[in-house]
Amino acid sequence: MRAWPDLYIPQLHSRFQVPQLALFNTSAQKVETLPKKSHYRMYVCGITPYDATHLGHAATYLTFDLINRFLRATGAKVDFVQNITDIDDPLLERAQRDGIDWKDLAQSQVDLFMGDMTDLHIIPPQNYIGVVEAMPLVVDAVQKLRDAGTTYEVGSDIYYRVHSDSEFGKRSHYSQEKMLEIFAERGGDPKKPGKEDPLDALVWLSQREGEPGWPSPFGAGRPGWHIECCAIALHYLRPDASDDYAIDIQGGGSDLIFPHHEMSAAQSRSINGQKFARSYVHAGMIGLDGEKMSKSLGNLVFVSKLISSGVNPAAIRWALMGHLYAADLMWTDSLLVQAANDIDRLQLNLARMEVAPTDEVIAKVIAALAQNLDTPRALDAIKRWMESTEAGATGGVAGELSRALDTLLGIAL
Repeated sequence: MRAWPDLYIPQLHSRFQVPQLALFNTSAQKVETLPKKSHYRMYVCGITPYDATHLGHAATYLTFDLINRFLRATGAKVDFVQNITDIDDPLLERAQRDGIDWKDLAQSQVDLFMGDMTDLHIIPPQNYIGVVEAMPLVVDAVQKLRDAGTTYEVGSDIYYRVHSDSEFGKRSHYSQEKMLEIFAERGGDPKKPGKEDPLDALVWLSQREGEPGWPSPFGAGRPGWHIECCAIALHYLRPDASDDYAIDIQGGGSDLIFPHHEMSAAQSRSINGQKFARSYVHAGMIGLDGEKMSKSLGNLVFVSKLISSGVNPAAIRWALMGHLYAADLMWTDSLLVQAANDIDRLQLNLARMEVAPTDEVIAKVIAALAQNLDTPRALDAIKRWMESTEAGATGGVAGELSRALDTLLGIAL
């Protein structure tokens, strides 16, 4: 599947020193500096296309867009892959509820999502891969797990033994009790009769009557959750066998810490023997007016509706960058109003003939982002620059600052 159109990203002037990026690694439970490399591999879990694109999606993909931009600013190449879970129970359930073909629903939501990503100035992945188109890779991955002796059958369904991976549980650091609770809430089936361990993960669901299925050596069916991501990542990111890790960054929202990222990492390690990701990076959740934003509550705020109502997409980026990416955010209309005012003010200041010195603010933005994407500190530096400019300070180059804000923050004015 083709991603949305690529972006032109201006280069920073060579006089600006860009340090190595430090990020909170969920697996290590601390902020770690990424090793200096000329080539990074990043995999970000994509949407299940039936409710796109809400602000939770936007916050997640903005986080990894900022990481992508910063790593590129160091001079490194970034191989970025993202999937679309275009076959899954929630998609089939929504299509049945609405009386439409699941393929049509998925495509309409993917088209909407790509339009939103374009509007939000998100760098597209080099490979944007749907699970349906990757089905041969998934079948091959399941076969490799079978050949390694890490699976068993319950009826005609195939399950992965999670404790085949000696490091299972070490990415999420959840207790057994918490894992069981979350597993049941997020698509797992801990109480299914016949399983060897309640946490064992479904990797191949045999075809049910009235549901789609794909041929395989082990019978027609479709993937369980998790296996598709490690199959896509291992194929398209082409891990270096000499590295201890298959990829550098595995990313998504914090609701993917368990079971999804724990399970996909375990399955990947059983397939190729490498640890999966050097860093597991997770964006916080978004709430609305004091409640968790969720499909079940019906309180999702959609990017496309905001933009169609006249909201500047840059204001959405600015509002989301006003808090630390890993922290949960309670969204309110006032956040967006303030962000829109800030963007208008920034645009006016960048249009002035004389502006305050700009080298220092660019350096401060770089330094803030280098420390675990401290976007609030970066925005504060920009606001102080605006205050200085409005007070009559001169000596800066507005065009250079404008380009730097596009390069580093994706704010293109």
